[in-house]
Amino acid sequence: MVFYGIRELHPGPRWKALYDATWAGYRSWYLSEGERGRPSLLSAQRELARHFPELMPTYEQLVATADGDEMTARMLTLWNPPHFLPACSQAVLVGDTPMLVRNYDYRPDLCERVVYSSAFTGRQVIGTSDCLWGLLDGMNDAGLAVSLAFGGRPGSGKGFGMPLIVRYLLETAERVADVISILERVPVHMAYNLTVVDANADVATVYIAPDAKPEVFRHAAATNHRGVTPDWPDHALRFASVERRQKLLDILDRRPDPDTLISAFLRPPLYRTAYAEGFGTMYTAAYRPLTGVVDYLWPGSTWRRGFDSPDATHTAFLGQAVR
Repeated sequence: MVFYGIRELHPGPRWKALYDATWAGYRSWYLSEGERGRPSLLSAQRELARHFPELMPTYEQLVATADGDEMTARMLTLWNPPHFLPACSQAVLVGDTPMLVRNYDYRPDLCERVVYSSAFTGRQVIGTSDCLWGLLDGMNDAGLAVSLAFGGRPGSGKGFGMPLIVRYLLETAERVADVISILERVPVHMAYNLTVVDANADVATVYIAPDAKPEVFRHAAATNHRGVTPDWPDHALRFASVERRQKLLDILDRRPDPDTLISAFLRPPLYRTAYAEGFGTMYTAAYRPLTGVVDYLWPGSTWRRGFDSPDATHTAFLGQAVR
């Protein structure tokens, strides 16, 4: 599969090319529960302006770049979007140069495969793009790195899709304490684990869910369930969530060097190959926020990106874990 690296400080021709290539798929996903299942444009924009005012200029630029299409404008708010349940593993190695490592496990046909470097609000941000301007994981020039994983609780509520919340955190926060403060006031539409590390090597996994106060765990690893005991045991069993989390904790207990931790993410049980079931590892990302670089890894290849890396592509081969 080809992955694309884009460096565009503000939405422009590269973002428009991404939009043109993916909009048909995103429109189909957005309307998968029928148009009545999605909020009106006015109500969605009102919520975006209320909770993420710093993002409004970029949002308006995106809509204009998409020629003002109303359905695009509704979808880009990511207010009350359809469900999506990625199964991921993530861990933080602390020390003089903290590193956040994650596997993103999903279906290949639903992965955007774009690494986007930007300065939408003046702050440099780089991460894995999703939903056209949200992020699955990323870091900013203040030394903050964030990664999301489904939190393992069924159901949904009124709130924002998690990729846009990750974008907002990286645009506006500098420390783990800032992240927690923001999450206490922003509604999320599904349950997620966010693993966060900052320049001071402060680490937390924050569990957030609709209509619930965020729970802060001082854990350096997370998979797809809340805390220690899954709320949705069948889902946790199907996706080996407890097994993967325990594997991460065992590795971290041995105080590995960075290469050893990364290597574990390229092997079972962390590396998964059930792509047709939405449980195949699309990439491993290793963020080093103090040095401003992220390595995307697959068995057999590595692709390094930084805030100032020029546009590029990388061809990766999926499905063959390191043994």
